[in-house]
Amino acid sequence: MENRQRWDNRMVFVFAAIGSAAGLGNAWRFPYMAASNGGGAFLIPYFIALITAGIPILILEFAIGHKFQAGAPTSLSKIKKCWESIGWWAVAVSFAIVTYYAVIMAWVFNYLWHSISLAWGDAPQNFFLNKVLEISEGPGVLGGFSIPVVIGLVIAWVAVYLTIRNGVKSVGKVVKWTVPLPIIMLGILVIRSLTLPGAVDGLNYYLNPDFSKLLEPTVWASAFGQIFFSLSVAFGVMIAYASYLPKKSDITNNAIITALANCGISFLAGFAVFGTMGYMAAEKGATVAEVAGTGGIGLAFWVYPEAISLLPFGSILFALVFYIMLLTLGIDSFFSLVEGVVAGISDKWSLNKKKTTIGVILVGFIISLLYATKGGLYWLDIVDRYINNWNIIGVALLQAIAIGWVFKSKKIREYINPISDVKLGRWFDVLVMGITPLVLAGILVWNIVQEVIDVINGNLYEGYPLWAIISGGWAVTVVLIIASIILGFTKSKNVVLEKAPKE
Repeated sequence: MENRQRWDNRMVFVFAAIGSAAGLGNAWRFPYMAASNGGGAFLIPYFIALITAGIPILILEFAIGHKFQAGAPTSLSKIKKCWESIGWWAVAVSFAIVTYYAVIMAWVFNYLWHSISLAWGDAPQNFFLNKVLEISEGPGVLGGFSIPVVIGLVIAWVAVYLTIRNGVKSVGKVVKWTVPLPIIMLGILVIRSLTLPGAVDGLNYYLNPDFSKLLEPTVWASAFGQIFFSLSVAFGVMIAYASYLPKKSDITNNAIITALANCGISFLAGFAVFGTMGYMAAEKGATVAEVAGTGGIGLAFWVYPEAISLLPFGSILFALVFYIMLLTLGIDSFFSLVEGVVAGISDKWSLNKKKTTIGVILVGFIISLLYATKGGLYWLDIVDRYINNWNIIGVALLQAIAIGWVFKSKKIREYINPISDVKLGRWFDVLVMGITPLVLAGILVWNIVQEVIDVINGNLYEGYPLWAIISGGWAVTVVLIIASIILGFTKSKNVVLEKAPKE
């Protein structure tokens, strides 16, 4: 499409891709996953997963977005019309994620304000759950809205609109700041954590290798899962971003740089988190395992705030640094997911992009209000688990089949090798046609089998009632799939894009 927007330069595209990939999970998911799955030994399956699955899928997404100059649904429809629904599934997953990701960003905005006074005091968990969220007794009790969260929610959505209102032009201006800034903030936190007493104990807990863990299938499944979750593949985002590249743009190098930068941020975050946890353990006379928790929301909103409060000096400064880091890490992923949705819709029906952006944001805001209720945290937890365990893996698997097998990985190689510095050989075909789909299928089957076993044994996720699991997990998945199929078979008004050549 000749009128399609373009990135200003390669650096801006790479920054945008890194920003999308490196999100909140880099700071609060990877370090704990490494610590609980063999420490330093976990890096072996993690990097194997990166090389055999993460980078290949990223290359595939960059390649088809660049080749067909369109978002995920339209690009996949050019391979074969019936595969368009897979692109819509990716877009639907992105939209489902942004509706609750917005609330997490609202919490971060709240804590950026509370950092000025260290408002959480000596009971940060109670402050988060009962003062900020005003949490209800369960998912069946929404209990009205938490006003501070609603205010943060409005700020988060307005920030996204201001960022993407002019497409890649405005995104490019923002990522020049929001990608380097969290790395700088993270560097400050690492240096500070390593100077604290007890930091070595924390780092030992993080990286001390337990090679026996490599014999456990769950460790390998966790490594592959983490790679997919953290690279923003299977969301339609990377396909959309690559569609704004000029025709002669390096594909392979961009994918490798994006993937390695994302993994480097994850690895670095572990030093900041566990160096500080080591200090916290020393101050409280406990073990690192006892104070560290399990990562995720708990790390960001009560474990780390408690550690900050224990610092001998500069608590307010480092609280601000920590939440600025989370804000800038999260906002890039947030607006990239919205951009992926907007690109899919506007490409399909040739709609005005600015109006489409406003429409997507308004609908997203309305749905996100569910998670701003006093029972919202429960629903966020349930939906997020099933999006990650079923939907993302399902999309990635079908994309690998559609691009690697139907379109043919050989044609992908022939397309990107002339414009890329790193040339792909037949080994790439083995990865995308063999190893990658097999691993993805294995993880998906494993997750489904575990789910069935848990239901039979009455061991439901986090002890939630079955009706909540069905509503927030299974039903959401079914709705996303049905909506994707319907959208995939609706007629398009876009007749500009050419079909993939038959060979």
